[in-house]
Amino acid sequence: MGTVLTIDTEYANFHQVASAYLIEEEGRGVVVETNTTHAIPKILKAMESRGVGPQNLDYVIVTHVHLDHAGGAWALLEACPGATLLAHPKTAKHLMDPSLLIKSATSVYGKENFDSLYGEIKPIPKERIRVMEDGEWLEWEGHSFQFLYTKGHANHHFCIYDKKTNGIYTGDSFGISYPHLENGKRFIFPTTTPTDFDSTEAIRSLDRILDTGAEVAYLTHFGPIGDLKENASDLKEGLTLCEEAISELESVTKEERLPFMESKVKAMIQTLARKHSITLTASDWKLLHLDVNLNAQGLVYAFEKTKSKG
Repeated sequence: MGTVLTIDTEYANFHQVASAYLIEEEGRGVVVETNTTHAIPKILKAMESRGVGPQNLDYVIVTHVHLDHAGGAWALLEACPGATLLAHPKTAKHLMDPSLLIKSATSVYGKENFDSLYGEIKPIPKERIRVMEDGEWLEWEGHSFQFLYTKGHANHHFCIYDKKTNGIYTGDSFGISYPHLENGKRFIFPTTTPTDFDSTEAIRSLDRILDTGAEVAYLTHFGPIGDLKENASDLKEGLTLCEEAISELESVTKEERLPFMESKVKAMIQTLARKHSITLTASDWKLLHLDVNLNAQGLVYAFEKTKSKG
């Protein structure tokens, strides 16, 4: 039986923040998630350590188009000429023409920070991409992979269930869990980043993940976890707290919405940590700062989108 290797992509120079996965069978491989262009040398080194040469990588799979998941896909395909990218149709569209992704991210981070975080991003030729439909199965080296569309975090997101290992690669649909924040314990919280966050769909996606019967969820942020029912319960609690916070925005001025929501996101994370007797330190909050800000932005965006619809 082959192996699943967790690869620390060292996103933004942090350890155990974002992972890619190598599934290996007798010298052949599949990589799930690529992180950014900067991570590709680490992925290739991990492949080499398991005896998977670039010519023996068959598939690259990305759960969705966000750049900390798919920004390096073009570079890994370039290094592995026989590999095919498997993607959601909306993801495929943006990876064939990443100009809008680059423009959007550059406007948020600035050119210098964009280059530092993500590096170069090139278009992927259409013939190197295979779109996977909802519920579709793929057979590979004794593995049966099923692709399940999971909205909530993003409308271009899917998860990949592996029947052979009874594990599921969840991208951002099953939350965030950083090992070095946990003092040997697991706690998990939802990710609500802009612009597609939808709490109702997020809960449906959690149920769809549980319905597979998977014993392990391979999180992109970070690493494999078990106890899926308990963790899903915590995620639903966190999503409920987020919904309650959104409902309070009606009485908050536009200028105060983001700082208000940042305080609510911090409170949500704190609640879930304390539930597992975990005390977050000042250094923990420094690492969580970006997640707090992005999650808050997503919740404010969700509120404003609903408000604009009347």
